[in-house]
Amino acid sequence: MRLRDIKLTNYRNCRDLELDLNSAKILIIGKNAQGKTNILESIYLLSALKSQRTSNNVELINFDAEYTEINANLLKANTDIELDYSYSREKKRELKLNKVKTIPKNFKTVLKTVLFSTADLLLLRGNPSDRRDWLDSAISQIYPAYDDRLSKYDKIRVQKNNLLKDYLKTGNANETLLDVYNEQLVIAGSNIIFLRKKFLKEIERIACEKHRIISETENLKIDYDCSFLNGETELEDISNAFKLSLDERKAEELRRGQSCVGPHRDDIIFYINNNEATKFASQGQQRTIVLALKLSELDIITDKTGDEPVLLLDDVLAELDDIRQNYLLKSINQNTQTIITSVDTVLFENEFLKDVQIYKIEDGHIL
Repeated sequence: MRLRDIKLTNYRNCRDLELDLNSAKILIIGKNAQGKTNILESIYLLSALKSQRTSNNVELINFDAEYTEINANLLKANTDIELDYSYSREKKRELKLNKVKTIPKNFKTVLKTVLFSTADLLLLRGNPSDRRDWLDSAISQIYPAYDDRLSKYDKIRVQKNNLLKDYLKTGNANETLLDVYNEQLVIAGSNIIFLRKKFLKEIERIACEKHRIISETENLKIDYDCSFLNGETELEDISNAFKLSLDERKAEELRRGQSCVGPHRDDIIFYINNNEATKFASQGQQRTIVLALKLSELDIITDKTGDEPVLLLDDVLAELDDIRQNYLLKSINQNTQTIITSVDTVLFENEFLKDVQIYKIEDGHIL
């Protein structure tokens, strides 16, 4: 898979930007706040239909404009494909695949990306929601239906929470409806947990080897932290444990007016030599884990989908030491289209730069 070009119209500070991307390695250099990250964000948006920087898509629109557009052409399985995305201040979104309007599910299956940014380096020190978001985004690139399961689960959970809040106000509980919501949560939530655990097992196998190469002596272990599981891995066993926990904590949920059990409260725990990384690992050790995870995402997506994702490296090299920089750049497959942003070229060896298409950006314009 390879992006051929991209055009941004009224996208943040990129009011009219066109970029030829028909190279294996592309480097976009520029000072901070010139638009480097905006380009990578727009590419990621085409693959995930969400930004890694904001949940409010109106923020993507240039201050002086009423809408934004992203137009991209790519080559996938020897087929030319065009993607068009537009979003207005009235929150109207339009998606086109080869000039024909399409639905999000079909649009998202086209472009695969792995984004590695400076924010990702804080993954282990962030909130559980940050780690769940990383996990869910990675899984969605492999299993397109996964997003539907997340949406369904969240919709039911909101309905259940509204019911629980009404109980706090009125003192009257419709327990029959509550049981219905819990049954639906068990079905949707168990599938989510099952896929999360399955994916983590696969990525752990690959990431452990990459982590060992960088660290030389350290062993990486990844656990899915769920309050009601004790090693269950089969879907039926997960469902039974989820249902039992909901029954046991029904009174607590009524008292607190919120859902206390489910995948929306789970976490991912990383261990180095059996010590919890968030508590005992140095900053360098934690960055090694994230680096291993991101490179493993590339391998898994390629293996499961047959598509080589586009790798997006957003100012991340400046935050890595020489050992991790070299490992990252040398680990990238020659067939992987890689788009890198950086303040300048000083971090890159001349040998690497020989085959790189370099662009300079200033105030949202390619010079």
